[in-house]
Amino acid sequence: MGNSYAGQLKSTGFSEALHSSIEASLRSSSPALLPVFSQLYLEPDRCPGPYREQSDHEPPSGQLSNCTENEEDPEEEDSSDTESPPLPYLQGPTPEGCCTVDGFCQAGKDLRLVSMATEQLEVPAGFRLVGAKSPSIPEHILVCAVDKRFLPDGNGKNALLGFLGNCVGCGEKGFRYFTEFCNHINLKLSTQPKKQKHLKYYLLRNSQGALCKGPLISWKGNSLSFGNPASTKPSSSSSPSSGRDSGGVDGHSSSPSSHSGGWSQTTPLPMTSGPPKKRHRGWYSGSPVPVPPTAVHVPALRPATRPPDSLLSTPVLLSTSAILQPQPVAVGDTVIVPENLLNNSGVRPVILIGYGALPYFYGNVGDIVVSLLLVSCYKGGPLSEGCLEGLGSRQPLSVEDMVLLTLQYLVQLGPDEIPLQEEFEQITRRAMICGPPAAPVPPSQLPWLARLAASVSGGSVQVLVASRSLGEGIGDALRALGEGPSPLRRPDYVAVVCVTESRGVEFCVLVLGKYQSRALAESMLTTTEFLKEISYELITGKVAALASHFKTTSLGDSLDRQLARLQRIRGKQGELDDGVHFQEAASMEPAPNPMSDVFQIYPPQLNVARRLLSQVCSIADTDSQHLDLGRFSKVDFLILVPASQVLVHQTAHRVRQSGVLVDLGIEDPRSARQKSDKYVVRLDGDVHAKMEAFMKKVKQNPYTLFVLIHDNAHIDLTSALSGSIAHGELQGLADRVVNCQEVLDAVNLLVLQVSSFPFTLQTRQSRIDIHNEVHWSRLGCLLLYFGLSDYSCSLQWGVASPILRWDDSFEKMVNVLLDRHPHLHSMVIRSYLLIQQYTEAIMAVAGAPSLRSHTTPETLAITEELLTGARARTGRGSMLLVRVPSLQLAMLARERLEDVRDRLGLHLHFAVVLGGPSAEITLPPAFVARLKAWRGCENEDWVPRTYQDLEGLPCILILTGKDPLGESFPRSLKYCDLRLIDSSYLTRTALEQEVGLACSYVSQRSAAPGNLEPTESTDTDPQDELSVDTKSPQSSSSSNTATSGSATENAVSSSSAPDFSQKPSSSACSSETGTAGQGEPLAQECDSQGSSLDPLHPVCPAPASPRVVILSRAAHGLLAGEPGGRLPSSSLLPHADVAWTSPLRPPLAPDLPGPQQSLYYRRWSSARQHHADYSNQVAPDGLAPPHPRRLLLSGPPQVGKTGAYLQFLRILFRMLIRLLEVDVYDEEELQIDLPEESDVKDTQWPDVEVFQKMPFDLCPRNPKFRRASPVYYHNLDGKEDTMAKRDTVSVMLTQFAAHNAFHHCEECHRYSESSPAAEVSDCMVHAFSFRSSGLGEEVKLHFIIPRSKEQYFVFSAHDSHLESLRLPLTSDPLPIKSPIFTPTTGRHDHGLLNLFHAMEAAPHLHVLVVKEYEMPLYRKYWPNHILLVLPAEFNSAGVGAVRLIIKELSCHNLELERQRQKEQGVWPFVVMLDDSCVLWYSHRPQETKATNISLKAVLQHMEATPKVTLYAACGICTWSNSLAASCPSAPFSRCHLQDLVMLNVDLTQNVPYDHNKYSCEEVDFNLRAHSSGLLPCRFNHFSMMRKHIPAGGSKGFPIRPRLRVSEDPTSPGPAPLSPSQYVCAPDSEHTPLDAPSHLLLEKFLQLRGHRLFPKATPDGGHPVLSVDSYLNMGPEVAVCYISSRPHSLNQDHTGLVFSGLLLYLCDSFVVSDLLKKYRFLKGATLCVISQDRSSLRQTIVRLELEDEWQFRLRDEFQTANCSEDRPLYFLTGRHV
Repeated sequence: MGNSYAGQLKSTGFSEALHSSIEASLRSSSPALLPVFSQLYLEPDRCPGPYREQSDHEPPSGQLSNCTENEEDPEEEDSSDTESPPLPYLQGPTPEGCCTVDGFCQAGKDLRLVSMATEQLEVPAGFRLVGAKSPSIPEHILVCAVDKRFLPDGNGKNALLGFLGNCVGCGEKGFRYFTEFCNHINLKLSTQPKKQKHLKYYLLRNSQGALCKGPLISWKGNSLSFGNPASTKPSSSSSPSSGRDSGGVDGHSSSPSSHSGGWSQTTPLPMTSGPPKKRHRGWYSGSPVPVPPTAVHVPALRPATRPPDSLLSTPVLLSTSAILQPQPVAVGDTVIVPENLLNNSGVRPVILIGYGALPYFYGNVGDIVVSLLLVSCYKGGPLSEGCLEGLGSRQPLSVEDMVLLTLQYLVQLGPDEIPLQEEFEQITRRAMICGPPAAPVPPSQLPWLARLAASVSGGSVQVLVASRSLGEGIGDALRALGEGPSPLRRPDYVAVVCVTESRGVEFCVLVLGKYQSRALAESMLTTTEFLKEISYELITGKVAALASHFKTTSLGDSLDRQLARLQRIRGKQGELDDGVHFQEAASMEPAPNPMSDVFQIYPPQLNVARRLLSQVCSIADTDSQHLDLGRFSKVDFLILVPASQVLVHQTAHRVRQSGVLVDLGIEDPRSARQKSDKYVVRLDGDVHAKMEAFMKKVKQNPYTLFVLIHDNAHIDLTSALSGSIAHGELQGLADRVVNCQEVLDAVNLLVLQVSSFPFTLQTRQSRIDIHNEVHWSRLGCLLLYFGLSDYSCSLQWGVASPILRWDDSFEKMVNVLLDRHPHLHSMVIRSYLLIQQYTEAIMAVAGAPSLRSHTTPETLAITEELLTGARARTGRGSMLLVRVPSLQLAMLARERLEDVRDRLGLHLHFAVVLGGPSAEITLPPAFVARLKAWRGCENEDWVPRTYQDLEGLPCILILTGKDPLGESFPRSLKYCDLRLIDSSYLTRTALEQEVGLACSYVSQRSAAPGNLEPTESTDTDPQDELSVDTKSPQSSSSSNTATSGSATENAVSSSSAPDFSQKPSSSACSSETGTAGQGEPLAQECDSQGSSLDPLHPVCPAPASPRVVILSRAAHGLLAGEPGGRLPSSSLLPHADVAWTSPLRPPLAPDLPGPQQSLYYRRWSSARQHHADYSNQVAPDGLAPPHPRRLLLSGPPQVGKTGAYLQFLRILFRMLIRLLEVDVYDEEELQIDLPEESDVKDTQWPDVEVFQKMPFDLCPRNPKFRRASPVYYHNLDGKEDTMAKRDTVSVMLTQFAAHNAFHHCEECHRYSESSPAAEVSDCMVHAFSFRSSGLGEEVKLHFIIPRSKEQYFVFSAHDSHLESLRLPLTSDPLPIKSPIFTPTTGRHDHGLLNLFHAMEAAPHLHVLVVKEYEMPLYRKYWPNHILLVLPAEFNSAGVGAVRLIIKELSCHNLELERQRQKEQGVWPFVVMLDDSCVLWYSHRPQETKATNISLKAVLQHMEATPKVTLYAACGICTWSNSLAASCPSAPFSRCHLQDLVMLNVDLTQNVPYDHNKYSCEEVDFNLRAHSSGLLPCRFNHFSMMRKHIPAGGSKGFPIRPRLRVSEDPTSPGPAPLSPSQYVCAPDSEHTPLDAPSHLLLEKFLQLRGHRLFPKATPDGGHPVLSVDSYLNMGPEVAVCYISSRPHSLNQDHTGLVFSGLLLYLCDSFVVSDLLKKYRFLKGATLCVISQDRSSLRQTIVRLELEDEWQFRLRDEFQTANCSEDRPLYFLTGRHV
């Protein structure tokens, strides 16, 4: 397999091959290792001269091949191909299920060129599309993607042995063997596969963008030229690689014309073009390591139509991945790049592409760079409506206007500034707002207008006018530049303008300034790419000259000799070992207070946690039901952090401190400390195994809500498809983990992405819904967060030494060195200089004063403070952070600084710590011992694991790595040296995350302009992130104290005791940064064991001052944000993998709040191909589908986000627990003082013979009647319960609970929810009419019956008319025989109407009785329930009328069923169940505690009662804690029943409910039933819990004034009504009330009954006599109920004197003789109530009341409602 080139291993070529391999490896983004030694077997003859380095480039394609389209390469004569039998492994069967069709791959994807010609193929960088020939289908070409390194160059040589290819059909990558690849694409070869034989053609894009067959691949060394197959003329450009197309760079071999000239505006200036050496953001190169080819073309940008020339009239080119169409150029428009251009001129020119076609470049093309920096402004498309907002003109600017705008922009740039894309885009937009000039610029006048515009630049900008083409001027310019230094000043920018009739206006800019060209070229590299470049320069020894320069001091002496001399001097003076030992530190520094290790939550964090919880609830409340919170009972989590070992320790430590593992109940207190590490996972090579285990838990625990927290989510945005090993770091792991299909599909998994720079995740393809974002908000605090905006604002304070500054002296030194070393990356030079500066500063402070003048003041001041502070006898000092992104340079810095420190005897003064992503913190034992001594730590194994553990230790922390990863730093950090962060950081994320290292909490005093300098303090660090709360569910081991104002009052995680072996005092409080708030007092949010945090006197760390940040000049200019200056950093591109959608977008205000910034980025930015969100493609409406269970928490760096999301986990768990808890009434029943019956033997069922002898307890004992009038009986005591609020207690729901509409589970969803295919029409509405004896009229009801419940009803055969409800026979063995009726109002969502679990899924008939106006709501929430809809006239009726309808309907239905079944033994019971009954319990004497049982068990037991039909009703007790603690004294009682009543409608047929009642209707009915001699039985060994539901029920009838037509509904309402306003005198002026008359009467009697009957007493001495009705007149009035019916059972009233008489709507059974039997007190009150005034007078006359009672006209009243509402009238009198 592979190449068949014969060659010899030449020792002379070993060095060159090894060098090339190293260079290619460093520059390649492919994870595949490059075959090093295979390069040594190449052809012995190599390319001559300047083309020796072109082996990795594909052949030129500027001309057509000499071969015709049908010509093919003759097959190689290789005996092994024809004579050798087929290899055995080639004959293996195709895997089962794979496609074997010719022209298709095994995945079934079409590979034929005719099918894929118009497809946009994704071709990785460094690959080339080639055509393969299959013997079975010779008429077709198969499209393949092959690594260019394994293809020959233009001379047919230098192809590496082996193979690396991808399938463009199915996307499978990494075929390392050509045999394997042939099998995959179904070539079906009979001979050994060889790439030289079967890979035939290069594939190119024609002018229409279609893929077509190109020239033959020159495997045999025939030098062929390639061109555009669509034209026979040479082409100046063809489709460049764009990530989707071929990766080739093409050119042709025409000779350029010669020109000469010097540096003047009339002479063509040297210019460079071509691809850079590495893949960078602005270049289309398909190879990550483009080595110069024979000829290179660059894309042409040209307006699509002329005239007029316009900027945006051509197709949109918004990103570097767009396809640029080739443009024809004349023969001879080529440029040769001079040899040694960079060496001779010291400049690598950068060509900014403008308009027109650039020439082909030959020769030393590696010394030029082509940039697409400003292309987005030149090349645009039709303006969208969003772009047109705010623009003054809808007409785009012409080419001439854009050229002049470009020159004006370049003129205004300073000598240390480079062009910025965003800046020029805003200039273009402002020009569009102003509108185009009145008179357009003619093309012929453009050259002199351009010179005029450049003339004010002072020579920094020059215009070169070319007569024929751009190549004419560029060629002369490059030759002049290559001739070496010129006596004339070299301009920074040269604009080449060419105006011809055939081509129109052509334009480009050459950047020739040394600073500008270097900065632009470096800014085109991503962070990963420039770190590769630095590694390459260090490995290959290119820095040797620079390193030798820094072996001497600034004085010219040898650095080593100077150090040796200084070492001898200090040794003689005895200063070599004068540091502080740890014993001295321990004696001088007291051990920290153990309570300093508390973990607190502060108002901002609590606020954010609550908002996160609110958003989770919003997700659950949506109709889409993506999240069902009702099914979860636990919370579990996993935190993903970037690949930083320090960050893992830091996050695990905060999890451990917070006690969240114990509070969530997933770990016990003893194991939580040891197991906290497994809940924090770093994104490295081991993450897949840990995620598999986590996802396995997710699948195995469907009732646990898992939260996957992706912390610092902006760090790795690379997509899984594009991920690789880049600079020693794995990329794309976050995408593989967070966006994998398992995570997306898991319904019990929330994904919370946390980021300080959320705009990287807020593109048009964002997976996070904009409504699911929670942004940090600042609250009033004793401590002030000092962030990025504050650093920018501090520049306006006008102080001499700002806290954000740049080192001018250092920048001047850098510029000198940059001129001397043009080949090196500027960061290498800056790093060497910075190391020398700190080295010499240490030497200067240690005793070499001559070096002070050669050290920058900034460096010297920092070093002096570092060493001076360390010399104090306490041993404490400050930390200096030096940011060195390159690991090799960071190691060099540590090695050099440690060497200087140790040789000068300062090894106990300060530590040098190298902080990297994969490294642990290492310190010399002396410093570890010092830290342990300060902490009083006795653990011998303790070592610092986080940067916060270094609190107080004088040290230099060299922080390396591609990005800061979110680590927190101690409060002793005072200086952040970011002088290496320069123009390579031109994206917002890259720049701001570096400055974010310095952000922290400070005191408001220290943040003032006059208090800038940091002050040293040894107290607790405020910069630590806040974590746990006082409002959190603490674990059971919480320690509390009642001491007001003590440290423990501020809430510590219960589960975390101080651990001096692991936690330093400096990091005790929190996780990132903390703030103490002055906001709302924090009440207990989780349980009673936490203590409240006093927000006005918090236990907060001592205040700190803002840290000093030293930047490079380039970074400082972007962060300063000065008015009229450069754009602020907020206007930069969010991330290298993000592109702007339009160059004419409006500017982003720097102070825009987070939600508005999110809207901006979601509208104006899109993900590039390598972005993790790129695969989330945008829908036709312009929006990508977000993931429903993904949230984003954004907050500034080091603000306390870790504490916030740990608190969120707590309150989320607490909320889930609350969803599984209910508040039930816990009120003890009034004790029954009746004598117990000794004959009761059976405790399971009552004996009816014995039960008949038991007395009836007249007084209602249920606690809900505490505020009702007691019913008189002979032992009634006078105790009055004045408790206003009923007691409740929280209990957990069980498997037998009744649920409301918010409960969802897999078991009962078919019971309570309709199926997705169900429609409203699946429920049939049936009318049902009967005559009500209680109402005296016919009642027309409507049943809404789902089809699934029709088996419970009987319908007529001919018209499906509803005839009756099916009732079983008494002897039928059904699980539940009784239909269940639930009257409900106002509780469509909160009513406990889901009885599936309570009935143990047993079949049962459950009917909801609802009012007509509420029917749509109940039908929506309970689509599978049977609804009995009352007539419209019942909309204002009370519960008494509803119960009356249920009972009379059941009586009527019983008769219908008896007639239908022709059987008298039909089951006569129905169950009336309240909609608040939630749980049921059994209390047996043999059981030690109450047992939870189901409603089904209770009903079955009552239905199985012997002779059950002899009982009028059966019921159970109301639960209370006291009842649960002790068994009831009697198993059965003959007393009042309520809430759950199994009613015998046969026996109670003549006992009606009072349809006028709104309350106490059950007491009234029970008294009527007892007076009729019926037996109600209560089973005392069963009890039910009633849930406290604040809404609906009896509270659904508010009493308010009726709104008149003339009144304004928006005006403030009237004053609250008093009960005395419920009644009024007839015919008087009163405020009409909007309430039923019977409700007004009930409320009036309940609240004013003691005033109406002043002689009544609650002890029953003189009760009020009430005939045929029980009315509640308040607990102060006892009522004696009597029935006027013949043969009724009434109390013995002998000797009883009544304090009043109440006649309520009395009928004909009440006669005067009945009333004359009773005695009344003198002055007793009479109250006669009637429907109208006429019947009131008739009643008084008929009952002869005037004989014993005195009446006055003023004692007549009516209820205060309108006459049309039929008020009630009542008359009061006094007994005489």
